[in-house]
Formats: sequence, C-alpha cells, structure tokens
Amino acid sequence: MSRAPHEDPRAARTRARLRAALLAECAERPPAEVAVAALVRRAGVGRATFYVHYDGIEALAVDACADVVRQAVDALHAWRGRPDPVHAPPALREFFTGLAPHAALYRSLLAPGGGGPLGRVLHRDLRARSLEERELAGAADAPLVASAVAATFAGVLADWLHGLLRAAPEEVADQVWQLLVALHRSR
Repeated sequence: MSRAPHEDPRAARTRARLRAALLAECAERPPAEVAVAALVRRAGVGRATFYVHYDGIEALAVDACADVVRQAVDALHAWRGRPDPVHAPPALREFFTGLAPHAALYRSLLAPGGGGPLGRVLHRDLRARSLEERELAGAADAPLVASAVAATFAGVLADWLHGLLRAAPEEVADQVWQLLVALHRSR
C-alpha cells in the first residue's frame, strides 16, 4: 500500500508489518479466530502500538485488503478503445484468478450481495472511478450508471466468493464484464 505524502515512514512500516502479520495468520486459521495477541507477536510490535494504528482487527483487515479494492478498480478500467462485449480484459481475469490465497479473509469482510466493510470500500472507490470516467466522456446519467456498475461488481464478486455463483475465475470475470458492458450501453 502506498504512503500518503506526509506519512511518517515508521508508522507506514508498522502498519505494513501488521498487514503482513494478518495475512500470515489468516493463511493458518480462519479470520474469525485471529487474535490481536497473535498479530502483535507475529508483527513484533506491542499491543498498544496496534491500537495506535487500528481500532480493531476488522479495521486492520480492511486496510490489508485495500490493495484488492485498488486491483479490482484498476482491472475494470484496464481496457482502452472499444471493449470486447464478451471477454473480460486480461487484468480482470487475472484479478479473479488471484483472489484464491486470501479468499477466506475477503469473504469475512465482504458479505453476500456486496455489503460489509470491504464491500463499502469497494463500492465507494469503484463508483468514484466509474463516475469520473463517465463524466469525462460526457456520458448520460453518469451517477446512475456509476452506482449500478459499483453495486453490480461488488455484488457479483461477493456472491462468487461466498459460493452463491458457481464459475471458474475466468468465467465469472467474463460474466461480470458482460453485465457491466450492458450497463454502460443501457444509458
């Protein structure tokens, strides 16, 4: 995760260690079983230091998963020119394929339908990027389509991660892409 322009490098390193510790812990046990004590021990920081940076494990988890949100937003906007209406851009296929190592953590933060703390971040960031691009293009009903794109993608992603949609990563990438292309063409 990149640092803010005026962020203390020591604080950034501490947060990076805590994020890495969380991902390592979640690779060994379900996210609901991860404790602050194990995280701080693995990260080599004190419990008080943890609470200086995060108000709890969920806040740390959302921060640790923020990269997946950026990757999703970038993957959806990785094409230029006229989009292929059937096949997702390679970046979107790679995004879905790359989710497996931390899928349990993503499921714990992304509720079916696209809600939950990670879903809120994903929806906010995707809507903002979509709105910006639609407004730059002078597209009609930019706010409406941007909201629909964000809700559709977050919902499909969450439902797929929770097993409510059965498809290989490449298939779900193509399917969500087709929905998003249809949304853009609808207005």
